[in-house]
Amino acid sequence: MIKDEKYCVDILNQSKAVRKAITTVEGKILEKHLQSCLRGSLDKSTEFEEKVKEITAVRKRQSKQYVEALTNI
Repeated sequence: MIKDEKYCVDILNQSKAVRKAITTVEGKILEKHLQSCLRGSLDKSTEFEEKVKEITAVRKRQSKQYVEALTNI
């Protein structure tokens, strides 16, 4: 779109739609992870704690990337 010199607002709208789609996919992946991997670790307390830390780290990275993206606008 940039190469074709499309209207800037149209490019921004398309970019936002792509980010929303990626966020939706990430949410679905995380949901499946919680349903499968985390469920299997519930009976093993040490493994459960590791999974919780893993998920927390993923969410922190996503939040950090989101903030960085906003500051680069």
